[in-house]
Amino acid sequence: MSTARKNAVQTVVNREVVPPRIAGTKVSDYYASNVFNDSAMREFLSEDAYKAVKGAIKAGTKISREIADAVAAGMKSWAMKKGATSYTHWFQPLTGLTAEKHDMFFMPKGDGAVEVFSGDALVQQEPDASSFPSGGIRATFEARGYTAWDPGSPAFIMEIGDGKTLCIPTIFISYTGESLDYKAPLLKSSHFLEQAALPVVNMFDKEATRVVATLGWEQEYFLIDEALFYQRQDLMFAGRTVVGAAPQKGQQFEDHYFGSIPERVYAYMLDFETECHKLGIPVRTRHNEVAPAQFECAPMFEEVNVAVDHNSLLMDLMERIARRHKLRVLLHEKPFAGINGSGKHNNWSMSTDTGTNLLSPGKTPKNNLLFLTFFVNVIKAVNEYSDLLRASIASANNDHRLGANEAPPAIISVFTGSYMSDVLNEIEKRVSKGKYDEQSNANLKLDIHNKIPDVMLDNTDRNRTSPFAFTGNKFEFRAVGSSANCALPMTIMNAIVGKQLLDFKAEVDKLVKGGEVKEGAIMRVLRQYITDSKRVLFEGDGYSDAWEKEAKKRGLSNVKTTPYALDFYNSKKAKEVLVSTGIYTDRELEARVEILHHSYTLKIDAEARILADIATNQIMPAALTYMNNLLLNIKGLKEAGVAASSSKAQKEIVTEIALRVNAIKTAVDKMSVATDKAHHAKSTSDASKAYCDKVIPLFGEIRSNVDALESIIDDNIWPMPKYREMLFIR
Repeated sequence: MSTARKNAVQTVVNREVVPPRIAGTKVSDYYASNVFNDSAMREFLSEDAYKAVKGAIKAGTKISREIADAVAAGMKSWAMKKGATSYTHWFQPLTGLTAEKHDMFFMPKGDGAVEVFSGDALVQQEPDASSFPSGGIRATFEARGYTAWDPGSPAFIMEIGDGKTLCIPTIFISYTGESLDYKAPLLKSSHFLEQAALPVVNMFDKEATRVVATLGWEQEYFLIDEALFYQRQDLMFAGRTVVGAAPQKGQQFEDHYFGSIPERVYAYMLDFETECHKLGIPVRTRHNEVAPAQFECAPMFEEVNVAVDHNSLLMDLMERIARRHKLRVLLHEKPFAGINGSGKHNNWSMSTDTGTNLLSPGKTPKNNLLFLTFFVNVIKAVNEYSDLLRASIASANNDHRLGANEAPPAIISVFTGSYMSDVLNEIEKRVSKGKYDEQSNANLKLDIHNKIPDVMLDNTDRNRTSPFAFTGNKFEFRAVGSSANCALPMTIMNAIVGKQLLDFKAEVDKLVKGGEVKEGAIMRVLRQYITDSKRVLFEGDGYSDAWEKEAKKRGLSNVKTTPYALDFYNSKKAKEVLVSTGIYTDRELEARVEILHHSYTLKIDAEARILADIATNQIMPAALTYMNNLLLNIKGLKEAGVAASSSKAQKEIVTEIALRVNAIKTAVDKMSVATDKAHHAKSTSDASKAYCDKVIPLFGEIRSNVDALESIIDDNIWPMPKYREMLFIR
């Protein structure tokens, strides 16, 4: 093999396991030790300051500047006791990554210095807003932006080497007030959902005063050695391999899934889990995933805002700690063609402050009616706004994964399982269209109570081909991509369910005012919702061609590429549920669509240039070198008087190499012309669609020829690490 590739492989083979930095034998000894949580606040804050922060968290009450000064003083004392010397406002701009600007606590005073941290510094900072994606909200000469403290997500200390920094979760807004991040709309959507859900909950439970959305994400990822990573410029710059022939052994033996975790990987997992636990990220699950070199971790459920922050923090931790172990984390949805891609299943539910999971069946007919109310309304929301859910998970990366017989299809449907399907059918069949029948509906409620077991998980099968599946006490939005920020799909989820619950309450109230008994009115509306939403309910194989045809008959969208999925944000329905509810302004929504289109074009343009460079500067020279070697061999045989028929194989290989090199060169030239035209499109929307329709098809043409060359060219000449090396050498 080539010298660089050979050296990289040898480096991997000689790697030693890096011992993990485990903080203690029991996680409980150090869990959340770097979090300014409730116990830390009780210790370091005055009673007034503590009550003010708790009030802000629970009820959204404002914190005065005087109290902010007291909170800042307590937070500084806690952080400095932990060894922190600086602080930062930690936020999530529309890059999809996290951002931070560090300031030190010290301030010169006289001949020395003092440590200071004021309420003003806690509550607000001013980063440059023109250097982050804004979709036209901020221009280069309009740089002012603000980060503002989010008390609902606790501050934490980030340890990087020997340094420690106090990190304060914040929103990020422009000088003119528009949100420029993922967190602000998520917080608005959570508030909107609570305001819509609480009156519905109070129809059953008068004691409840809060409803919160909860999230439990499952993070899939790949790990490869850094020596191999640095020999692949496509992985370095695109996060995925733009070329690479399938290995002789992939995932077809199904021997990696839930298999024994490799020792290096296990040490890495222990290391990042320790850091997670110190930061209060409740990661509990680890295992091998389906593809070789693919793994997964998952936490306990948390309030959605905190869960999103924790997932963003986790992705940063995973990448940083991987370097300690001479590994690289690949969070791309499809880093390797032909094998399983990576997702981030978002398990979403709602709960009350009285301890009720609104998507968990209860033990009495009354509680089961509460469950059914929210269960059916979620289904109705997905039916009404399935296109928005599709748009929320759209990205260039995720396009490789959706509908690829390894992940949910681009068609949004709901799987409920056989038990709940029977219950829904029973309601639709037995709830009359006329006036309320007390006896009939009382019996139905009792029947429903008997039909729904306490433990749904063991009585409802799972369907991995469904993008939106009920799994016993939650809905699992399986279509979210592994590199995505959970905030956007969760913002959309909160918004559409909140809007649906407002409509539901209005319809029930109207029937009650017309003389219906409350329970009868509820059942009547639910029955209609079940009938209205039947098109989105699907229990079968989401990968099948038959489902595509059936979905089309039902009027369900099947938009497989991002530029066209993003058009759903421009619909009247989108504006009604996202703008009229106050979650976004018109300008904010338009800016986000602009950013998403632009991000897509940048991604595809970069991949096109990477592919062209690899094909031209690595693959074609290697192919020509091998072809010249064969020609010299043919010439030598001829000069030695060997029969021409003896060099038939060499000549056939030479011919194939020449044809494929020519095909690669032709396609690369076409791609250059296509990218130039796309780059000069009139709008970002037109540009992204041009890249999608005209540039991406040439990727496949180039790749097929490159991968064919990999299969015939001398292994000693091939310049790049192969799949077998990246996926199987630990």
